Amino acid sequence: MSQAKETLSPSIDAFLSMILVEKGLAWNTIQAYACDLAKLANYLQSHGISTWREVDATHVRSFVAFLRAAGLNSRSIARHSVTVRQLLAFLQAEGQVKNGLLPSLSLQVAPRKLPQVLSAEDVRKLLAQPNASKPLGARDKAMLELLYASGLRVSELVTLRTAQVNFQGDYLTVRGKGGKSRAVPFGRWARETLREYLDNVRRLLLKGKASVYLFTNRSGKPLSRQGFWKIIRSYALGAGIEKRVTPHTLRHSFATHLLEGGADLRAVQVMLGHADISTTQIYTHVDGARLKKVHREHHPREQKRKKQLE
Repeated sequence: MSQAKETLSPSIDAFLSMILVEKGLAWNTIQAYACDLAKLANYLQSHGISTWREVDATHVRSFVAFLRAAGLNSRSIARHSVTVRQLLAFLQAEGQVKNGLLPSLSLQVAPRKLPQVLSAEDVRKLLAQPNASKPLGARDKAMLELLYASGLRVSELVTLRTAQVNFQGDYLTVRGKGGKSRAVPFGRWARETLREYLDNVRRLLLKGKASVYLFTNRSGKPLSRQGFWKIIRSYALGAGIEKRVTPHTLRHSFATHLLEGGADLRAVQVMLGHADISTTQIYTHVDGARLKKVHREHHPREQKRKKQLE
Protein backbone atom coordinates (compact mmCIF):
# COMPACT_ATOMS: atom_id res chain seq x y z
CA MET A 1 0.00 0.00 0.00
CA SER A 2 1.38 3.44 -0.91
CA GLN A 3 2.12 6.12 1.67
CA ALA A 4 -0.62 8.34 0.20
CA LYS A 5 -3.31 5.73 0.63
CA GLU A 6 -2.06 4.95 4.14
CA THR A 7 -2.52 8.61 5.12
CA LEU A 8 -5.94 8.99 3.46
CA SER A 9 -7.56 5.70 4.50
CA PRO A 10 -7.49 6.12 8.33
CA SER A 11 -9.72 9.18 8.11
CA ILE A 12 -12.15 7.30 5.85
CA ASP A 13 -12.19 4.41 8.34
CA ALA A 14 -12.92 6.85 11.19
CA PHE A 15 -15.78 8.37 9.17
CA LEU A 16 -17.28 4.95 8.45
CA SER A 17 -17.05 3.99 12.12
CA MET A 18 -18.80 7.24 13.06
CA ILE A 19 -21.78 6.77 10.74
CA LEU A 20 -22.06 3.10 11.72
CA VAL A 21 -22.37 4.01 15.40
CA GLU A 22 -24.12 7.39 15.32
CA LYS A 23 -26.46 6.97 12.34
CA GLY A 24 -27.14 3.26 12.68
CA LEU A 25 -26.99 2.69 8.93
CA ALA A 26 -27.40 -0.79 7.50
CA TRP A 27 -24.22 -2.76 6.87
CA ASN A 28 -24.88 -2.83 3.11
CA THR A 29 -25.03 0.98 3.12
CA ILE A 30 -21.74 1.20 5.02
CA GLN A 31 -20.12 -1.11 2.47
CA ALA A 32 -21.42 1.06 -0.39
CA TYR A 33 -19.95 4.16 1.32
CA ALA A 34 -16.62 2.37 1.76
CA CYS A 35 -16.52 1.40 -1.91
CA ASP A 36 -17.30 4.96 -3.06
CA LEU A 37 -14.66 6.49 -0.79
CA ALA A 38 -12.04 3.93 -1.82
CA LYS A 39 -12.50 5.22 -5.38
CA LEU A 40 -11.98 8.77 -4.12
CA ALA A 41 -8.81 7.83 -2.22
CA ASN A 42 -7.39 6.01 -5.25
CA TYR A 43 -8.20 8.98 -7.49
CA LEU A 44 -6.55 11.48 -5.15
CA GLN A 45 -3.53 9.21 -4.77
CA SER A 46 -3.15 9.01 -8.56
CA HIS A 47 -3.02 12.83 -8.61
CA GLY A 48 -0.27 13.05 -6.02
CA ILE A 49 -2.45 13.89 -3.02
CA SER A 50 -1.08 12.41 0.19
CA THR A 51 -3.03 14.28 2.91
CA TRP A 52 -6.56 15.64 3.22
CA ARG A 53 -5.16 19.16 3.82
CA GLU A 54 -4.01 19.17 0.20
CA VAL A 55 -7.53 18.57 -1.14
CA ASP A 56 -9.47 21.50 -2.55
CA ALA A 57 -12.80 21.87 -4.35
CA THR A 58 -11.10 21.48 -7.74
CA HIS A 59 -9.92 18.01 -6.84
CA VAL A 60 -13.39 16.93 -5.77
CA ARG A 61 -15.08 18.41 -8.84
CA SER A 62 -12.55 16.68 -11.08
CA PHE A 63 -13.32 13.40 -9.26
CA VAL A 64 -16.99 13.81 -10.14
CA ALA A 65 -16.01 14.54 -13.75
CA PHE A 66 -13.84 11.41 -13.68
CA LEU A 67 -16.84 9.31 -12.60
CA ARG A 68 -18.95 10.78 -15.38
CA ALA A 69 -16.24 10.05 -17.95
CA ALA A 70 -16.06 6.48 -16.63
CA GLY A 71 -19.67 5.99 -17.72
CA LEU A 72 -21.48 6.06 -14.36
CA ASN A 73 -25.13 7.08 -14.60
CA SER A 74 -26.48 10.17 -12.89
CA ARG A 75 -27.88 8.26 -9.91
CA SER A 76 -24.54 6.57 -9.20
CA ILE A 77 -22.71 9.87 -9.52
CA ALA A 78 -25.19 11.50 -7.16
CA ARG A 79 -24.68 8.71 -4.62
CA HIS A 80 -20.90 9.17 -4.79
CA SER A 81 -21.37 12.92 -4.45
CA VAL A 82 -23.51 12.60 -1.32
CA THR A 83 -20.98 10.21 0.21
CA VAL A 84 -18.09 12.57 -0.54
CA ARG A 85 -20.00 15.54 0.87
CA GLN A 86 -20.64 13.68 4.12
CA LEU A 87 -16.99 12.68 4.40
CA LEU A 88 -15.84 16.27 3.82
CA ALA A 89 -18.27 17.55 6.46
CA PHE A 90 -16.79 15.05 8.91
CA LEU A 91 -13.19 15.99 7.98
CA GLN A 92 -14.00 19.69 8.27
CA ALA A 93 -15.38 19.16 11.76
CA GLU A 94 -12.16 17.28 12.57
CA GLY A 95 -10.02 20.08 11.14
CA GLN A 96 -8.49 17.84 8.46
CA VAL A 97 -9.53 19.80 5.37
CA LYS A 98 -9.21 23.44 4.39
CA ASN A 99 -11.80 25.82 5.79
CA GLY A 100 -14.45 26.78 3.26
CA LEU A 101 -14.00 23.67 1.14
CA LEU A 102 -17.46 22.28 1.82
CA PRO A 103 -19.57 25.44 1.25
CA SER A 104 -17.86 26.10 -2.10
CA LEU A 105 -18.47 22.57 -3.31
CA SER A 106 -21.35 22.10 -5.75
CA LEU A 107 -22.09 18.48 -6.54
CA GLN A 108 -24.52 16.98 -9.02
CA VAL A 109 -27.82 15.70 -7.72
CA ALA A 110 -29.68 13.14 -9.78
CA PRO A 111 -33.18 14.04 -10.90
CA ARG A 112 -35.75 12.34 -8.73
CA LYS A 113 -37.71 9.76 -10.67
CA LEU A 114 -41.34 9.16 -9.90
CA PRO A 115 -41.89 5.57 -8.76
CA GLN A 116 -43.85 3.14 -10.89
CA VAL A 117 -47.37 2.85 -9.49
CA LEU A 118 -50.16 0.41 -10.30
CA SER A 119 -53.77 1.49 -10.59
CA ALA A 120 -56.20 0.10 -8.03
CA GLU A 121 -57.65 -2.13 -10.77
CA ASP A 122 -54.22 -3.54 -11.67
CA VAL A 123 -53.55 -4.23 -7.99
CA ARG A 124 -56.87 -6.09 -7.78
CA LYS A 125 -55.92 -8.20 -10.81
CA LEU A 126 -52.50 -8.95 -9.36
CA LEU A 127 -53.85 -10.00 -5.97
CA ALA A 128 -56.37 -12.31 -7.65
CA GLN A 129 -53.66 -14.31 -9.47
CA PRO A 130 -52.41 -16.78 -6.81
CA ASN A 131 -54.33 -20.05 -6.59
CA ALA A 132 -55.15 -20.11 -2.88
CA SER A 133 -56.33 -23.73 -3.08
CA LYS A 134 -52.69 -24.79 -3.29
CA PRO A 135 -50.16 -24.27 -0.46
CA LEU A 136 -47.73 -22.12 -2.44
CA GLY A 137 -50.58 -20.12 -3.93
CA ALA A 138 -52.06 -19.49 -0.48
CA ARG A 139 -48.65 -18.38 0.76
CA ASP A 140 -48.13 -16.08 -2.21
CA LYS A 141 -51.60 -14.57 -1.82
CA ALA A 142 -50.92 -13.83 1.85
CA MET A 143 -47.58 -12.25 0.96
CA LEU A 144 -49.05 -10.05 -1.77
CA GLU A 145 -52.02 -8.98 0.35
CA LEU A 146 -49.75 -8.15 3.28
CA LEU A 147 -47.27 -6.28 1.08
CA TYR A 148 -49.97 -4.07 -0.41
CA ALA A 149 -51.68 -3.61 2.98
CA SER A 150 -48.52 -2.56 4.81
CA GLY A 151 -46.07 -1.10 2.28
CA LEU A 152 -43.19 -3.19 3.64
CA ARG A 153 -39.81 -3.27 1.96
CA VAL A 154 -39.22 -6.65 0.31
CA SER A 155 -36.35 -7.35 2.73
CA GLU A 156 -38.74 -6.72 5.63
CA LEU A 157 -41.39 -8.99 4.13
CA VAL A 158 -39.24 -12.04 3.44
CA THR A 159 -37.55 -11.89 6.87
CA LEU A 160 -40.77 -11.29 8.80
CA ARG A 161 -41.18 -13.61 11.79
CA THR A 162 -44.42 -15.00 13.17
CA ALA A 163 -43.73 -13.22 16.49
CA GLN A 164 -43.91 -9.88 14.65
CA VAL A 165 -47.59 -10.37 13.75
CA ASN A 166 -50.19 -9.09 16.21
CA PHE A 167 -53.71 -10.23 15.34
CA GLN A 168 -55.19 -8.53 18.40
CA GLY A 169 -54.43 -5.10 17.00
CA ASP A 170 -53.89 -6.08 13.36
CA TYR A 171 -50.38 -4.67 13.11
CA LEU A 172 -46.81 -5.77 12.44
CA THR A 173 -43.79 -4.86 14.51
CA VAL A 174 -41.16 -4.24 11.85
CA ARG A 175 -37.45 -3.64 12.23
CA GLY A 176 -36.38 -1.59 9.24
CA LYS A 177 -33.31 0.32 8.09
CA GLY A 178 -30.84 1.18 10.80
CA GLY A 179 -32.48 -1.30 13.17
CA LYS A 180 -35.36 1.07 13.90
CA SER A 181 -38.67 -0.53 14.89
CA ARG A 182 -42.09 0.66 13.81
CA ALA A 183 -45.67 -0.57 14.11
CA VAL A 184 -47.41 -1.05 10.75
CA PRO A 185 -51.16 -1.74 10.59
CA PHE A 186 -52.79 -4.08 8.09
CA GLY A 187 -56.41 -4.41 7.07
CA ARG A 188 -59.15 -7.02 6.89
CA TRP A 189 -58.15 -8.61 3.56
CA ALA A 190 -54.56 -9.12 4.67
CA ARG A 191 -55.68 -10.44 8.07
CA GLU A 192 -57.99 -13.04 6.54
CA THR A 193 -55.47 -14.38 4.02
CA LEU A 194 -52.69 -14.33 6.60
CA ARG A 195 -54.83 -16.14 9.17
CA GLU A 196 -55.76 -18.79 6.61
CA TYR A 197 -52.12 -19.27 5.68
CA LEU A 198 -50.97 -19.58 9.30
CA ASP A 199 -53.78 -21.90 10.39
CA ASN A 200 -53.90 -24.27 7.44
CA VAL A 201 -50.99 -23.85 5.03
CA ARG A 202 -47.71 -22.98 6.73
CA ARG A 203 -47.42 -26.36 8.46
CA LEU A 204 -47.84 -28.09 5.09
CA LEU A 205 -44.84 -26.19 3.71
CA LEU A 206 -42.75 -26.82 6.81
CA LYS A 207 -43.48 -30.60 6.81
CA GLY A 208 -42.69 -30.96 10.48
CA LYS A 209 -39.73 -28.57 10.45
CA ALA A 210 -39.53 -25.62 12.83
CA SER A 211 -39.03 -22.06 11.60
CA VAL A 212 -39.31 -18.60 13.17
CA TYR A 213 -40.03 -17.07 9.76
CA LEU A 214 -43.57 -16.28 8.71
CA PHE A 215 -43.19 -17.11 5.01
CA THR A 216 -41.08 -20.09 3.98
CA ASN A 217 -40.30 -22.19 0.95
CA ARG A 218 -40.75 -25.97 0.75
CA SER A 219 -37.49 -26.42 2.68
CA GLY A 220 -38.71 -24.36 5.60
CA LYS A 221 -36.32 -21.53 4.82
CA PRO A 222 -37.28 -17.90 4.17
CA LEU A 223 -37.65 -16.81 0.56
CA SER A 224 -34.88 -14.72 -0.96
CA ARG A 225 -35.65 -11.25 -2.27
CA GLN A 226 -34.78 -12.40 -5.77
CA GLY A 227 -37.09 -15.39 -5.41
CA PHE A 228 -40.02 -13.21 -4.44
CA TRP A 229 -39.26 -10.79 -7.28
CA LYS A 230 -39.66 -13.70 -9.72
CA ILE A 231 -42.91 -14.74 -8.06
CA ILE A 232 -44.50 -11.30 -8.26
CA ARG A 233 -43.30 -10.79 -11.82
CA SER A 234 -44.88 -14.09 -12.87
CA TYR A 235 -48.23 -13.08 -11.35
CA ALA A 236 -48.05 -9.65 -13.00
CA LEU A 237 -47.58 -11.25 -16.41
CA GLY A 238 -50.47 -13.59 -15.68
CA ALA A 239 -52.64 -10.61 -14.83
CA GLY A 240 -51.80 -8.97 -18.15
CA ILE A 241 -50.03 -6.02 -16.53
CA GLU A 242 -47.60 -4.54 -19.04
CA LYS A 243 -45.70 -2.39 -16.53
CA ARG A 244 -42.57 -3.80 -14.91
CA VAL A 245 -43.84 -4.95 -11.52
CA THR A 246 -41.54 -5.55 -8.55
CA PRO A 247 -42.20 -5.80 -4.79
CA HIS A 248 -41.25 -2.11 -4.59
CA THR A 249 -44.04 -1.34 -7.07
CA LEU A 250 -46.60 -2.51 -4.49
CA ARG A 251 -44.87 -0.43 -1.81
CA HIS A 252 -45.11 2.62 -4.07
CA SER A 253 -48.74 1.84 -4.86
CA PHE A 254 -49.56 1.42 -1.16
CA ALA A 255 -48.19 4.88 -0.35
CA THR A 256 -49.69 6.61 -3.38
CA HIS A 257 -53.15 5.13 -2.93
CA LEU A 258 -53.20 6.09 0.76
CA LEU A 259 -52.28 9.70 -0.03
CA GLU A 260 -54.74 9.89 -2.89
CA GLY A 261 -57.38 8.67 -0.45
CA GLY A 262 -56.62 11.57 1.87
CA ALA A 263 -54.12 10.00 4.30
CA ASP A 264 -51.82 12.29 6.25
CA LEU A 265 -48.29 12.48 4.84
CA ARG A 266 -46.72 12.09 8.29
CA ALA A 267 -48.71 8.93 8.95
CA VAL A 268 -47.59 7.43 5.64
CA GLN A 269 -44.00 8.39 6.48
CA VAL A 270 -44.20 6.41 9.73
CA MET A 271 -45.74 3.36 8.05
CA LEU A 272 -43.08 3.33 5.34
CA GLY A 273 -40.28 3.77 7.87
CA HIS A 274 -38.79 6.85 6.20
CA ALA A 275 -36.41 8.81 8.42
CA ASP A 276 -36.99 12.01 6.41
CA ILE A 277 -40.41 13.19 5.25
CA SER A 278 -38.85 14.53 2.04
CA THR A 279 -38.44 10.89 0.96
CA THR A 280 -42.17 10.33 1.45
CA GLN A 281 -43.11 13.45 -0.52
CA ILE A 282 -42.22 11.74 -3.77
CA TYR A 283 -45.51 9.86 -3.41
CA THR A 284 -47.57 13.05 -3.44
CA HIS A 285 -47.77 13.01 -7.24
CA VAL A 286 -51.48 12.79 -8.03
CA ASP A 287 -53.46 13.30 -11.19
CA GLY A 288 -54.57 16.75 -12.28
CA ALA A 289 -58.28 15.99 -11.90
CA ARG A 290 -57.87 15.16 -8.23
CA LEU A 291 -55.77 18.30 -7.67
CA LYS A 292 -58.56 20.42 -9.16
CA LYS A 293 -61.11 18.64 -6.98
CA VAL A 294 -59.05 19.23 -3.82
CA HIS A 295 -58.55 22.88 -4.75
CA ARG A 296 -62.25 23.34 -5.47
CA GLU A 297 -63.33 21.73 -2.20
CA HIS A 298 -60.80 23.28 0.16
CA HIS A 299 -59.66 26.69 -1.12
CA PRO A 300 -61.48 29.47 0.81
CA ARG A 301 -62.35 31.47 -2.31
CA GLU A 302 -63.78 28.39 -4.03
CA GLN A 303 -65.84 27.51 -0.96
CA LYS A 304 -67.21 31.06 -0.85
CA ARG A 305 -68.12 30.91 -4.55
CA LYS A 306 -69.87 27.54 -4.00
CA LYS A 307 -72.03 29.09 -1.25
CA GLN A 308 -72.96 31.99 -3.51
CA LEU A 309 -74.12 29.57 -6.20
CA GLU A 310 -76.23 27.50 -3.79
